Amino acid sequence: MRPEVQAFVADGPLPDWDASEEEIERRDKQLRAISRPVTAEEALALAACFGPDDCYGVAWTLVHLIETSPGPVPTVARPAPDADYWRHTLWGRWGDE
Repeated sequence: MRPEVQAFVADGPLPDWDASEEEIERRDKQLRAISRPVTAEEALALAACFGPDDCYGVAWTLVHLIETSPGPVPTVARPAPDADYWRHTLWGRWGDE
């Protein structure tokens, strides 16, 4: 896994809307530093980085980055009905619904 992906993943889930503007900008900049396409392994790791909301659109940037991976991103199982919005969004966009 490339260092810029490892750094993004190591910082954990995206912050929510209550985060400071600086934190949101930092995570956005960090995300945009990851060149495309990502590998399937990187996409799977990035898929664990969604926060509780769309982080002022940064979550959609993450979705689009994940989608640059060749083929569908491997998943363990269909998301549970109570799984977060982003897991359901990715599952649906991967064509597995």
